[in-house]
Amino acid sequence: MEQSISFNQLNIITDQSTAAILGNIKKIRLEKQYSQTYLASKLGLSPTAYSKIELGRSKMTLSALFQISAILETDLAKILPFAYE
Repeated sequence: MEQSISFNQLNIITDQSTAAILGNIKKIRLEKQYSQTYLASKLGLSPTAYSKIELGRSKMTLSALFQISAILETDLAKILPFAYE
């Protein structure tokens, strides 16, 4: 059975990094003119559940992060704030 790991559980992710990741996702989503409803449907979530993830009220799994990156057709380096450090 595959274990789901939240990126918040990794020591390299701080609250500030989490906020930056979520902000980057929202920025890219808006640039592509994708609605939260569109991403939610692609992820198999309700719009409310996706909104809670993007607002940081629900934890996002690493799997969801990879899926969002694919849906946004964006390299993870553009989402992760520490990828360029």
